[in-house]
Amino acid sequence: MKAQSYINSLCVLLFLSFMITGCKPGTRKTAENNIQFDSISVDRTYHLLENPDNPNCNLQISFTFPVKYSNKEILQKIQKQFVLSCFGDTYENATPQEAIERYTQDYLSAYKDLETDFKQELEKDKNQPVASWFSYYEMASNDIVYNENDIISYTVNMESYTGGAHGSHSHMNHVLNLKTGEPVTEEDIFVENFQDNLSQIIVDKITKQNNAENPKELENAGFFSIEEIFPNGNFLIDSTGITYTFNEYEIAAYVVGTINVHLPFDEIKHLLKKESPIAGLIEN
Repeated sequence: MKAQSYINSLCVLLFLSFMITGCKPGTRKTAENNIQFDSISVDRTYHLLENPDNPNCNLQISFTFPVKYSNKEILQKIQKQFVLSCFGDTYENATPQEAIERYTQDYLSAYKDLETDFKQELEKDKNQPVASWFSYYEMASNDIVYNENDIISYTVNMESYTGGAHGSHSHMNHVLNLKTGEPVTEEDIFVENFQDNLSQIIVDKITKQNNAENPKELENAGFFSIEEIFPNGNFLIDSTGITYTFNEYEIAAYVVGTINVHLPFDEIKHLLKKESPIAGLIEN
């Protein structure tokens, strides 16, 4: 009986604990979007002149896209945005399956166009090793970062090499409003003339991230002029705030790499519209 009484008391305490911690007034509500995703993967290699001893190109794609949503019209809009952001304007009106098939064929065809130049290189001096700059690759993927409260945030990641000293990397962020199927822009969420104030906040954040005493010191750490650092539209949204991404060569030298700057809602609340697609994520 004592054991049963202990268990009952423990259950009551757990229930009360849940009520206390799970129902704090003023906390943000979270509700996962009722949307389903699928993915397609590609891994294709082609050797110049179809000779395995020759340089090759390699294309790797991991593409995640929405396949089911209660509103079919909005689903089509969102699918179109996913295709557009991952593959570009040429494939904008294609289905996800069509887009990835056409993109793959176009990539391989463009590489095959190098075969004439490659033959000429071989004929110049057959004793020389095959030029390594004919070896190409591209790796593309997209990651769903946030999928709640009628907002989808995702990043399109790209790494490629087409000869030269090193490859290139990019991370392009996208935010969609599930109520409309349209992209969420800076103008949708920020008040008018927000740019200067937000630029200063971003610069201050980057200064702290680099353990610098003042922004001017950034220019000695591989950054370009701090006057060139401003909101670039390349942002993500989640339940905690807004994250801006600055890619290679955008505000700093290649060696600095990609720069992510997270801005908690509490720190930029004064710059946010009270009525916007993300208003439900922000505490009053």
